[in-house]
Amino acid sequence: MKARPFLAVVLAVALLLLSLAAGGWWLVLQRSPLQLQHQALVPPQAARFVPRQAALSLYLLTDGEQPVAYARAVAPTRERRAAVAAVAGLRDGAFAAAGLNYPGELAPWLGRELGLALLASEPGAAPDGWLLSLRSRDADGARRFLQRFWQTRSLAGTDLQISSYRGMGLISGRGALVGTTPVPIATALINDDLVLIASGRGVLEQALDVSQIDELNQAASPRFRQAVQRLGQGAALLTARPEALGSWLGLPPAFTAPGAVQELVASLRPDGRSLVLDGWLQVGPDVEPKALLPVPAAGAATGAALLEALQAPSDSLALVQQPAAWPALWQPLLAAVLQVPEGSLPAQVAAADAGPLLWSQSRQGWLLGTAADQPDPAVLDGALAAEGLIAAPLPVEGDTSVRVWTRLEAPQGGRRATRAESDQLQASLAGARSSQGRLAWWGQTLAVLQEQRDSRQPPRLRLEQVAALDLPQAPLQWAMGGERARSLLQRWSTWQLLSGLAGHPLAPGVQGLSLGLAAAPDAPPDGGAGVHLKARLGFG
Repeated sequence: MKARPFLAVVLAVALLLLSLAAGGWWLVLQRSPLQLQHQALVPPQAARFVPRQAALSLYLLTDGEQPVAYARAVAPTRERRAAVAAVAGLRDGAFAAAGLNYPGELAPWLGRELGLALLASEPGAAPDGWLLSLRSRDADGARRFLQRFWQTRSLAGTDLQISSYRGMGLISGRGALVGTTPVPIATALINDDLVLIASGRGVLEQALDVSQIDELNQAASPRFRQAVQRLGQGAALLTARPEALGSWLGLPPAFTAPGAVQELVASLRPDGRSLVLDGWLQVGPDVEPKALLPVPAAGAATGAALLEALQAPSDSLALVQQPAAWPALWQPLLAAVLQVPEGSLPAQVAAADAGPLLWSQSRQGWLLGTAADQPDPAVLDGALAAEGLIAAPLPVEGDTSVRVWTRLEAPQGGRRATRAESDQLQASLAGARSSQGRLAWWGQTLAVLQEQRDSRQPPRLRLEQVAALDLPQAPLQWAMGGERARSLLQRWSTWQLLSGLAGHPLAPGVQGLSLGLAAAPDAPPDGGAGVHLKARLGFG
């Protein structure tokens, strides 16, 4: 009997220690930078001060230190210092572009929400103003920052103007970092914990105006709130309208034409050593249904079979549903994926393929995979003959399904051809095709087809990139290795801007890129149609 109270005490102590350990572990996980991978996405409080017509807005739903800590936690040991320097340099450079010194002015008090909006003084015009929102960790941090901020600039000779607007105190003047050109700056303190910094008093007054009218600010927009809810997770939130899609994000002119695209809303979150972008591109209500991406039907099973059957190495891999049905709006993207001359054999195959098409590019050349009857080779003979290509069967190692297309050309070389040679023509191979059950493979050379037939080493990295997109029904699933990804990013104006802010090239750390596009399952509240966009950028 005496043992029972003792056992009860031991059990109670054990449960208490277990609860304390579980609580401590939970607190550690909550403070860990790895939590950025699963952070819930919520409408930013600063969105109340951003007009719905803002050309671009970006919200970082964390403080300035967590992204650096995350890079330190996931980077390989040998690359940790470079990864931390790249993220910290990008952060410091972005604030410096607004005339702020992050280590000296912001680091001691900055909280878990940063916002940037680019605004235009005229509707539809290019943005010519900006608004920066900074949330404080405590009630005194924001106030102390503003005091030091304007005191420093006042001592440097800046003329300050103190006024009141809608009951808020505004301070404006021309401020800058030491050694830089002064620029107009205006500030306001909201509820003692939110600092608004704008590129002039007019921009700041506009922000205060829209905060009082739900029909004008971003936070109350049904489209914005639905997109945030649908995205679900993210450490950053991005919105962009047509005037920013071209000049700032580098989209082709077809997307920025009036009525084509209304808005992009996307989230950004880290996932291991990758950065994931998940977004919704809203198309205008006047865009015809045939201008949207094709919806895969029975071809989805064939596409999965093509991916499973692929055995050759690949530097760039894309699965395209119904390439023959792709509308003109998306043709520039399809051309960027295939990168083949117009009228060539792969271009003709893609233009005639009503089912899924698998595109793979390697050092040996291109490889296409299609259904055995999509397209029928005989259908292509007329168009290819107009390009000077001649079709002929060529059995190879017992495979009677092989068919080749050749072009007759005059002999080429550095020396001058003799009279006998000038009367001769040489046949150059433009492509070949072979069948394997329900699938057909088209290769740039016979060696490419032979490697697909005999190799037992599928391109696992590319296939893993496609699987990580988790869009098996998407009209486009595209994955590429580091070399192709770096070449593509270095030509993108936004990437060049980010590299400039960081102070050094960011491309060397890129190890891969994948992209998926799919039709949105439901329409936004104010009409139109949507496209689901997902991309993964892999680092070392």
